[in-house]
Amino acid sequence: MRGKVTVVGAGMVGATTAQYLAQKDYADIVLVDIVEKLPQGKALDLMQAGPVVGYDTRITGANSYDATAGSDVVVITSGSPRKPGMSRDDLLRVNMNIVGSVTQEIVGRSPDCVIVVVTNPLDAMCHVALQRSGFPSERVIGQAGVLDSARFRAFIARELDVSIEDVTAFVLGGHGDTMVPLPRYSTVAGIPITELLPAERIGEIAARTANGGGEIVQLLGTSAYYAPAASVVEMVDAIMLDKNRVIPCSVYLQGQYGIQDLYVGVPVKLGAGGLKQILEITLTDEEGAALQRSAGAVRELVEAMDRLGAEAQ
Repeated sequence: MRGKVTVVGAGMVGATTAQYLAQKDYADIVLVDIVEKLPQGKALDLMQAGPVVGYDTRITGANSYDATAGSDVVVITSGSPRKPGMSRDDLLRVNMNIVGSVTQEIVGRSPDCVIVVVTNPLDAMCHVALQRSGFPSERVIGQAGVLDSARFRAFIARELDVSIEDVTAFVLGGHGDTMVPLPRYSTVAGIPITELLPAERIGEIAARTANGGGEIVQLLGTSAYYAPAASVVEMVDAIMLDKNRVIPCSVYLQGQYGIQDLYVGVPVKLGAGGLKQILEITLTDEEGAALQRSAGAVRELVEAMDRLGAEAQ
C-alpha cells in the first residue's frame, strides 16, 4: 500500500517539494493551497511529467483539506515569503497565524501524521504547530539543519574542489543568522576540514553559510526553493522509509544541551513516526556558548509570539 504525503502551500518550495517527492515514487501526494486552480494546475503538470521521468505517483491538487485525510506526513510550507530587507523575525506575526490555521485543518483529518515545518521563522513556527496540534513533540519537526548543512557542504566542496559525495557537515542551532556551523564535525572523506583549510577561511565559509538564505533573497528577490525542497525530501524519505537517518533537525529539547522546552536544531535519528532519538555530541566551550546564543534568539521569538497571542485575545 502506497503512503500519502501532503504538501501545504503550492508556491515554489511546496511545488518543488512535490516534484522531488513524485520522482521518489513511494507515496501519493496531495498539494494544497488557498489560491484557486493553482494546486490543481501544478498537480496536473506534475502528473503529466510522470511518463517521461518514469513515476506512477498520483498527485492531487486541492483547495480543501478534505483531500489530505489519512496522510502519513504533512509538510507545511505555506506562509508569507521572505523579501529583500525582511528578516525572518519580520515574518513572525503573519506566519504564526497561517501555520496555526493550517495545523488545525490537518490534525483532524490526519491525527497520526508527522508534521514537518518549513515556514519561517522556522524554529518559532514549530512551537505553533506543536501547540495547535496537541501532538507529541516527536511528531512535529522542523526542517532547518539539513538545509543549513547542505549549504555548508556545498561551499566546502567548492572551496576544496572535491566531490560533494565526500563532504559531510553539521550545522546546529536556530535556523537563522545565529546558526552554529561545526567545522570540527565537518569532514572530507573523514578528514576534518580543520586540517584542510586555515581557520580564517573556515570562518568565512561558516559566515556565508549562516547568511545562505539571505544571499539568495538578495539575488532572486524571494526565498530559495530548490535546496529547501530537496532538504525536506531527505527528511520525508527518512520518515516514510524508516531509514533511521542521523541528520540535524529542529526538535523540541527538554534539557538536552542544557536547553529546556525549545525547538533548536541538533543531530537526531529520524525514522518511522518522526523523531526517534536526540544525539548529544560533545561541544567545546565556544561551540556550546554559540549554541546557547542561538537558542536565546529562538526563545526571544517564542516569547514575542506569546505576547502577540495575548494581545490578540
